[in-house]
Amino acid sequence: MVEAGETATEEEELAASLSAEVSNVALTLFAAGSVVDTLGEVVRLAVDTVEGCDYAGIFVVEGGVITTPVRTGDVVGEVDALQHRAGEGPCLDAITHGIPAYAEDLVDDPRWPAFAPQAAAHGMRSLLALPLSSKGIGALNLYASYPSAFGVIDRGRGILLASLAGIALTSARSHEDEERQTEHLRAALETRELIGQAQGILMERERITANQAFDILRRASQHLNRKLREVAQDLVETGERPDTGNGGTAAPT
Repeated sequence: MVEAGETATEEEELAASLSAEVSNVALTLFAAGSVVDTLGEVVRLAVDTVEGCDYAGIFVVEGGVITTPVRTGDVVGEVDALQHRAGEGPCLDAITHGIPAYAEDLVDDPRWPAFAPQAAAHGMRSLLALPLSSKGIGALNLYASYPSAFGVIDRGRGILLASLAGIALTSARSHEDEERQTEHLRAALETRELIGQAQGILMERERITANQAFDILRRASQHLNRKLREVAQDLVETGERPDTGNGGTAAPT
């Protein structure tokens, strides 16, 4: 009974420790901000929290192209380049199939005959590739200089980190998309206001309609090969009528 009690206590302590670790990891990732910052935190946490992990990098898929935007060492970029050239490897498999791929020893792993021996020659013996999600957005790749470097607990921590990283990455991307949309909307509103000011100047000065004023700006934009916004801004700032290439006559009614 004493041994059972002690075992239960140890399990409870381990569960509490993992729970606190998960909370800290989640807070760190979701506080990172931008996509690049989020990915940077992921690889840093991987090296810090997964025992046996010497290096870490992330494959990210954008527009059908796989890149390694962040890594903890140059050797990661070199090994990733080997995968791209060979067209095979655990990281590519993790993205393609949406499941973890673990190479206990790359020296004699038959699954990737073109990639594995070259990676081992670069000093990488173990490689654990973990998909960030089932949607193929990327993979967290953990590298070790020793064979069989990642035990069951290490793989479990890695999977957990990759899952949180996938959620954080998706959130960061959505936030950046929203910011871009907001910026585009703001720029569109500013452009509309600027063109409206330019129209007002022309309407008052030349006693023409809003459509005629806009046509002057449009023809000037085409003649000068400049954006309509730039033509309107010049008019607002200088007060000079834009050159339409036809002697400055107003558009017909």
